[in-house]
Amino acid sequence: MRRTPVVATVLLLILAAAAWRWKSTPTEPGATPPAGAASAAGGKGTPAPQAVGVVTVQRQDVPVSIEAAGTVATLQSVDLRAQTTSTVREVLVKDGQMVSKGQVLFRFDDRTDRANLDKARAQLARDRASLADAERQLQRAQDLLRQNFVAQSAVDTALTNVEAQRALVQSDEAAVQAAQVSLSYNELRAPLSGRAGLVNAMPGALVQANATATPLLNIAQLSPIGVSFVVPETQLQPLLAAVRPDADGKTEALDVQVSLPGAPRGRGKSAEPALKGHLGFVDNLVDASTGTIKARAEFDNAGQQLWPGQYVRVRLTLRTLKNAVVVPQAALILRGAERTLYVVGPDKTAQLKTVQLRYGFGDFAVVEGLEAGEQVVLEGKQNLRPGTPLKVQPAAVDPGRAQRADTAASAASTAASGAGA
Repeated sequence: MRRTPVVATVLLLILAAAAWRWKSTPTEPGATPPAGAASAAGGKGTPAPQAVGVVTVQRQDVPVSIEAAGTVATLQSVDLRAQTTSTVREVLVKDGQMVSKGQVLFRFDDRTDRANLDKARAQLARDRASLADAERQLQRAQDLLRQNFVAQSAVDTALTNVEAQRALVQSDEAAVQAAQVSLSYNELRAPLSGRAGLVNAMPGALVQANATATPLLNIAQLSPIGVSFVVPETQLQPLLAAVRPDADGKTEALDVQVSLPGAPRGRGKSAEPALKGHLGFVDNLVDASTGTIKARAEFDNAGQQLWPGQYVRVRLTLRTLKNAVVVPQAALILRGAERTLYVVGPDKTAQLKTVQLRYGFGDFAVVEGLEAGEQVVLEGKQNLRPGTPLKVQPAAVDPGRAQRADTAASAASTAASGAGA
């Protein structure tokens, strides 16, 4: 009778141990089976291949560019002011009108200047008549001198009168020219071709000569037009190397592109194509306070997409890397200063390779240490080890984007360099 509690306790312990063992056995899908089961299923216990997304290494020409923020500036701009004190008679230009060089824009009241011109011409005619009389008197004196009827002093006096009268005629001619210039001030013509600004004078308004107040009109040249921007001094040497003359003394104009802020980008129908120009000016000194150097590009701007004072994105192409190896930057593994990535080996296993980064542009990078046609692991590399079996599938990336990628990384590094300087 005393053995009954002992037997019950032993049975309870056996049941508890069986329950614990049953709970500890993996039953979920994907759980690692016991070693015996693995041997029975696979025979050798090799790990299952890991699925990864890969891209194929390509070779292509990659432009090396500098990006900066630029400001559109006119190559020529002029403020028109009156050079005479008068009243406005006619206004022949409208606000925002396109004008051509030499076109009449304003006419002023010119009655006083015309009267002065007529007066100067009359004075000139009178003095020319006096000069002709003095020349006749000189001729008679010379004839009488040859006949010994007058002394030499009479001839000298007549010659002096002729020379004085000639000087007076020259003075009158200069007065006529001055009157003509004063009269020309009553017509204000466009000194260059461009777009007129706001007209600040109406017919009947009084204008004053050399007034420093608001100009009558401003004209800005729109074609061609310039874009001014600054480049960090860290990019100065590549920039100078690109504009340095060759052995024949010729300098190849660097291509410059600008994109308008807010304009659609890409290849769609609504995309705004970048405007192309050439580098026209690099300053002769570096601004020590900002660590930048000024540059200016020139654009034809026949369609007038660029407007003075407008902010634009400038991309200056320094050179082109020919037949470069291009991979997505997301495939690179950063370990300090070292750059590595996984490639698919001939036996479909992961192989770790060290590469040298030459240039980054957007989502892609130019590297050395790879060959075209190799498959680089882009997705799933975080769980790989050298020698891991791979199940290869194309990655969800468009390799052709490398040719259309914007140099956003270059712009970021340029801005960072400028901010650091």
